[in-house]
Amino acid sequence: MHDWSIFDRARELSDRGETFAWATVVWRQGPSSGQEGSRAIVTAEGVLDGWIGGACAEPVVVREARQAIADGEPRLLLLGKSGQFGEAVPDGMTVVPIACQSEGALEIYVEPVEPAPHLLVVGKSPMARTLVALATALGWCAELIARAEFDDVGPRTMVVVATQGHFDEDAVEGALRAGPAYVGLVGSRRRGEAVLGYLADRGVADLQRVRVPCGLDLGPVPHREIAVAILAELVAFRAAPRAPAPPVEDLVDPVCGMTVEPLGEPVEHEGRTYYFCCPGCRDAFRRDPAAHARKDARC
Repeated sequence: MHDWSIFDRARELSDRGETFAWATVVWRQGPSSGQEGSRAIVTAEGVLDGWIGGACAEPVVVREARQAIADGEPRLLLLGKSGQFGEAVPDGMTVVPIACQSEGALEIYVEPVEPAPHLLVVGKSPMARTLVALATALGWCAELIARAEFDDVGPRTMVVVATQGHFDEDAVEGALRAGPAYVGLVGSRRRGEAVLGYLADRGVADLQRVRVPCGLDLGPVPHREIAVAILAELVAFRAAPRAPAPPVEDLVDPVCGMTVEPLGEPVEHEGRTYYFCCPGCRDAFRRDPAAHARKDARC
């Protein structure tokens, strides 16, 4: 039976503008608690909703899902015992050894899902209305606001100030304070210099983030075509390569090398806390903590 509530959860996260990752079991080798078609959602914070397998698979999937969210790249994981698959691993598949006592195996597809781009256009000109209409046609969440109110701005929001001389300074300052991903000002280069100069005199920070004049330089074109130029720049901004994402930190069992959650009784050794996949690994560590700690440091 499918748990359809997982789709409600996906819709909820998307409506809130949160990025998450789908994790879907596409193949299994028994015995394994994960079943083909089992799926889960993992948030950027590492919260998992749904089911893809037990204690052996879940921490690994959470780690890989968070990394997929960070770098925007999907991945196909093959989970099993080290050396279980030999040379028969297709290119592009990531093998993740797990020390599961069931000796089963899982193939899991992890795909990051980003919400629709969020665009706020401040102004009421025909150009501003055209820009919102074009972005909406692309499936973006685009809003036209007459006043510079940025209550719904998030780190992925793009703001275009098209107030045409009506308190441009206040709108740009408010946008910068809200912390969106992009701030653009519609206007001439001379007008932009005046606005930024005024804000600099007031001590407003991050003025280098303001794109002015925003939009591709198409020369003297009608105002509705200016909207096309701005949208093209926003598309290019979103498509720009990301900086390499730092690896997601995780907990590793120092005995078997398996990714684990901070569950069960930990062991302290030389100022560091160690967690384990099972009591057997914990007992092995206690018998010779120095040897396993050295092995963990080499990893």
